[in-house]
Amino acid sequence: MSATRSPRRSEDGRAARARSTKARIIAAATELFTTHGYAATSVTAIAAEAAVGEQTVYYAFGHKRAILSAALDVAVAGDDEPVPTLDRPWARAAIADPDPLAQLRRQVSGAAEILLRAARLLDVVRSAAITDPDLAGVWDTNVRQRLTVQRVFADALAGKTALRAGLTPETAADIALATLSPETYNLLVHGRGWSAEQWRDWALDALTGMLTTLPRPMPPSG
Repeated sequence: MSATRSPRRSEDGRAARARSTKARIIAAATELFTTHGYAATSVTAIAAEAAVGEQTVYYAFGHKRAILSAALDVAVAGDDEPVPTLDRPWARAAIADPDPLAQLRRQVSGAAEILLRAARLLDVVRSAAITDPDLAGVWDTNVRQRLTVQRVFADALAGKTALRAGLTPETAADIALATLSPETYNLLVHGRGWSAEQWRDWALDALTGMLTTLPRPMPPSG
C-alpha cells in the first residue's frame, strides 16, 4: 500500500494551515490595534505577535489596511464564514418572531454579542478613518451595513406593532442605529464602566420606549 498522500488531502491540509495562519495574524493584529492603535501598529509587530514571518503577513493580506478590514469582519461575525448578518440565526429568529418585544430583545442581544467582540476595533477604524481615506471607506461601509440591518428590523417591527406617532420605519432604523452604535456602547461600557448586561437592558428599554407604544420591559429580577 502506498504511503503517498492523495493530492486532495494535501490541498486540504494546506488550506487548513493557511486558514489557521490567517486566524493567528488576525488575532494578533486585533490585540495590537485595540491596545496601541492603528497608526502605531506595524506589520512587523503583527508578524512578531503572531509568530510568523513578515512576508507571511504580506502574502496573506497584502497590506495593513486589509488586515484591519479582515479583523473587523471576523469580530463582527464571530467567525470567518462569509455569512451576512441578516442571514445569521439570531437575526433570522428576530425577524421571524411574531412578538414585537421578543424581536427587540433578540435584536438587542445580537447587537450586544457583536459589540462585545467588535466595539473596540470599530473605534480603531473610526479613529483611523479621520486621516486614512481607505479606512474612511471601510467605516462608511460598516455604517451602511448596520443601517441596512436596522432597516430590515424596523420594517419587521412595524409589521408587528404600531410605531410611535410620527415615526416611519426609516426613522426607527436611524434611532436603532444610534442606540446600538459602537460609539454609545464604548462610552457607556468602556468609558462609564457599565457591564454588558447593563447596556443590553438599557438598550432594550430605550428602543422599546422610543420606537413603540408597548409596555416597557420588566427589569431582570435579582
